[in-house]
Amino acid sequence: MKTGLLKRSIHTGYKMQNPASLCREPRTRNYFYAMKRIVLILGLLAMVTSAGFTQIRLPAIVSDGMVLQRDTPLKIWGWASPGEKVIVQFDQKKYTTKTGADGKWRVSLPAMPADGLAHTLTARGKNILAVTDILLGDVWFCAGQSNMVHQMNIHDVTYANDIKEASFPHIRQFWVPNTTRLTGPAEELPSGQWVSAVGDKVRPFSAVAYFFARALYQKRGVPVGIINASWGGTPIEAWISEDGLKKFNDILPVLLKNKDTAYVNQTNRAAAEANPPRLSDDVGLKSSPQWFETAYQPKGWKSVYVPGYWEDQGVRNLDGVVWYRKEIDIPASMVGKQAGVWLGRIIDADELYINGQKVGGSGYMYPQRRYKVAPHVLKAGKNLVVVRVTNHGGKGGFVPDKPYCLFAGRDTLDLKGTWHYKVGEVFEPIGPRPQAIALQNQPAALYNSMVHPLVNYGIKGVLWYQGESNTVRPEQYDTLLPALIGDWRKRWEKPELPVIFAQLPGFMEYNYLPSESNWARHREATLKTLKVPYTAMTVNIDLGEWNDVHPDNKKDVGERMALAARKLAYGEHLVYSGPLFRSASIEGNRIIISFDHPGSGLVTSDGEAPAEFAIAGEDKKFRWAQSRIEGEHVVVWHDEIPEPKYVRYAWADNPVNPNLFNRE
Repeated sequence: MKTGLLKRSIHTGYKMQNPASLCREPRTRNYFYAMKRIVLILGLLAMVTSAGFTQIRLPAIVSDGMVLQRDTPLKIWGWASPGEKVIVQFDQKKYTTKTGADGKWRVSLPAMPADGLAHTLTARGKNILAVTDILLGDVWFCAGQSNMVHQMNIHDVTYANDIKEASFPHIRQFWVPNTTRLTGPAEELPSGQWVSAVGDKVRPFSAVAYFFARALYQKRGVPVGIINASWGGTPIEAWISEDGLKKFNDILPVLLKNKDTAYVNQTNRAAAEANPPRLSDDVGLKSSPQWFETAYQPKGWKSVYVPGYWEDQGVRNLDGVVWYRKEIDIPASMVGKQAGVWLGRIIDADELYINGQKVGGSGYMYPQRRYKVAPHVLKAGKNLVVVRVTNHGGKGGFVPDKPYCLFAGRDTLDLKGTWHYKVGEVFEPIGPRPQAIALQNQPAALYNSMVHPLVNYGIKGVLWYQGESNTVRPEQYDTLLPALIGDWRKRWEKPELPVIFAQLPGFMEYNYLPSESNWARHREATLKTLKVPYTAMTVNIDLGEWNDVHPDNKKDVGERMALAARKLAYGEHLVYSGPLFRSASIEGNRIIISFDHPGSGLVTSDGEAPAEFAIAGEDKKFRWAQSRIEGEHVVVWHDEIPEPKYVRYAWADNPVNPNLFNRE
């Protein structure tokens, strides 16, 4: 018998006995008394057991340390047994309700101002739950893909001081667990807790969301709650509800088909059978000694430069395992200390060995390779550094223009330069095979599991940083982003809910000729969404890195979003944006461009003429334009295009010099 049941039965005054022993009494009057006792005991057990499974409970988001949205009526909800009376008390005020047949209950709290005090909420039914340390402030729902996911911990070199100096108990984050659901909306999150931005506790915070919240808090002094619901690599349609996708004839059928769990399971089983785990045939691991061991004597290794891709250094279309090795001299001053190795980024996976000991490794291409080296690993004099690189497609090797070094104490050794390599395994090309259904990428899959359980929770506004996964079909974003905004406003029952979205930064190789670009087309779709009322956009094209889809500068992204929020959500009179295209007119061979958000005047960041403008005639063959600033306008022309018809600015995956700003 469960301990809880035993305690309740003792409290009723009945001694628990083995019913079988009572049945052995003679068939006299005692027998009937015994049977009545058995019936009563079993009835009590049924009642206690039923109560044990229907105790009042609250959603994960309604928990200790939560931030409640100020100045708006609030919903507090949960579950209990059908017909159960529930009393919710917030500080000294009580609110009473009763569950329906489905066991759900909800009460409404009046709008309350932010007061900087810690509050307590209790929910009382057959049991009592208490939620403590509650603040009233502004709650922002922060969603998107990996650039919203990226945590302070990932950028702890760039933001080491920000982490060290974090002391903001009134900034709190609730991290929504990554879960999927294809069959329909979930009622509840599986878990989650509120965490304050104090010391190392800030490490799991979304970096963009943290710097956004910090900028708002430092300006306004009001507690800020961040609900972070984000998942790397996911498309926007995964975040929109079924109802919000009804007008998308190419997406909705996929959603409906995915509701058939038998179909999904069968598809994924077939894909797993067709794509079994690759068994290693790496010569470097099969040899004795293995290639990373100090006893191994290298033969037949070739020179290669690090950083760089092997396909750019005399190797053609190789997918497989490539070993790199280098001997370096370590001074005595670096020995016996905690050391570190930075290996930039590696495509795709890597394992790092120093003097025969494995000291680090990453399984995919995106993380920065920053590994700790224990004090006993390095030795004075010659040291062997070996990196085993696995590449499954595209160029393999070490990403250029990243830091590559080994350091200990005050000493740093540069690891760039000539290494030696040898191929351990070549992966044979494989033809088309059945592919698994990536659950997190399916229409409505993340809305169902990561958004819908939270739509009762009061919020101030939304931050959206997503789009990289939709650049392969950027024209769809023209309607998908407005659809998401309308859908979420409907779910939260706030038609004027402020939504701030980040335009994608520059990424990939520079192109010094005017060209087509999916990333530019996607930025244009984002820009067009400003036609939706109560929205704002931040431009981040100057914050990107050509060789990293996850640029390190998250602080400026967050602070630009905070500026937009101060204008959009708080009504401050300020210039929150750089110049955005308003209109253009043609006078002879010149196009005169007017802008919204000119601020107190247009300028260029380098003092030169505005760059990245391209114009074309009727043939749409774009050529770089000459340009100059005239007041609040930019005038562009090309001497060989007498009748210009079209103009573009920074139309590239990663424009070389997008230098047009306003003075602010």
